[in-house]
Amino acid sequence: MSKPILTSVGPGTSKVNKTGAWRTLVPVFKHDACNDCRICVQVCPDACVSGEDSVYNANLDFCKGCGICAYECPVDDIEMVLEVK
Repeated sequence: MSKPILTSVGPGTSKVNKTGAWRTLVPVFKHDACNDCRICVQVCPDACVSGEDSVYNANLDFCKGCGICAYECPVDDIEMVLEVK
């Protein structure tokens, strides 16, 4: 018999539960060198990056500040900066 998986919230709840209150870093989309590859949109684990025509941004209500979008950006057009509250 397998053990049950214990979670504090159900799967797929990031769309209804704001998750950004505890992060320390936020992505800043510079819009200088973006080649419209949309990799940032595809790799975001919370699906909070959106945009079009080389202008993308993250919904900071749901962004956890993980930095995957910045790490995967092939043209280094996203920078993770310390969030000032």
